Amino acid sequence: MKRSFVIIPLIVSGFLTTPDHQKIAYRHYKGEHDKVVVIAHGFYNSKDAVLLKQLADSLTDKYDVLMFDFRGHGKSSGLYTWTSREEKDLKAALDFVEGKYKKVGIIAFSLGASIAINTLSHGSKADSLICVSAASDPNKVDYQLWKLNLKGDLAYTLFTAEGWKGRGFRAGPFWLKKEKPIDNVAKLNLPILFIHGEKDWVIRPWHSQVLYDKVQSSKKLLIIKNGSHAEYLMKDFREEFLPEVKSWFESTL
Repeated sequence: MKRSFVIIPLIVSGFLTTPDHQKIAYRHYKGEHDKVVVIAHGFYNSKDAVLLKQLADSLTDKYDVLMFDFRGHGKSSGLYTWTSREEKDLKAALDFVEGKYKKVGIIAFSLGASIAINTLSHGSKADSLICVSAASDPNKVDYQLWKLNLKGDLAYTLFTAEGWKGRGFRAGPFWLKKEKPIDNVAKLNLPILFIHGEKDWVIRPWHSQVLYDKVQSSKKLLIIKNGSHAEYLMKDFREEFLPEVKSWFESTL
């Protein structure tokens, strides 16, 4: 009888150093795969957020996974600069996996997705990209607070141990110049999947639509009906969100 074996990944943690001397905390799930997925969190999040750790766990059957904290978040040093300098953090993560794997995928959330678009437009390499609730322009984030899901988003984040874990940030200067992903996305030459919640109150779905329209390579846009923002799609629409993520990486990596 043929037996199947599940590879339990070795989890290694450490720090990467950026050119401007920030220490970027990472967690590397090493399962002897030849493909890796890099997870880039959004604002006020970190690699220790429960929903993002669940995402990592769901991918380790087929991929190694690298998670990291942007500056000003989690265990990384420095202050958050609202996408102005965070490209250096993602580049450090991509440089770390370069040469170790045959294929590299990225799944990035919210402003992390904006950072991913800008970083890849400047020459960093990846083979597939998923942008979840991406902002086309960091200066045009919507913050429609009257559409906030009080029972879901707010209650989960503030009043549950799971929702609170891995949250927080250290604010840096917000007035620094910011690149606009809408100006850079057409430069990318890799398959891109955009996922957005229909009822995203932070970054409205039009952001993903205009980014999608600009892409010249293979692309797909998924608007999840009644879906909220970023990682909350993982919480509330897991059965729709996860299969889409896995299917995309299976077909593009």
